[in-house]
Amino acid sequence: MNKNRRQIFRVMQIFILVAAFGMLAYGIYRGEVSMVLNKAVNICLECIGLG
Repeated sequence: MNKNRRQIFRVMQIFILVAAFGMLAYGIYRGEVSMVLNKAVNICLECIGLG
């Protein structure tokens, strides 16, 4: 029984990893990287006071 539980856990880990990479690739495809970088720069310049 314990071995079966480990196999199910391993399959779930692999599925979640593949889904995460798929969502990451989709975000890159849509151009979300530039938006996130732009927001990060604005936070640094406005809130923290750099620049």
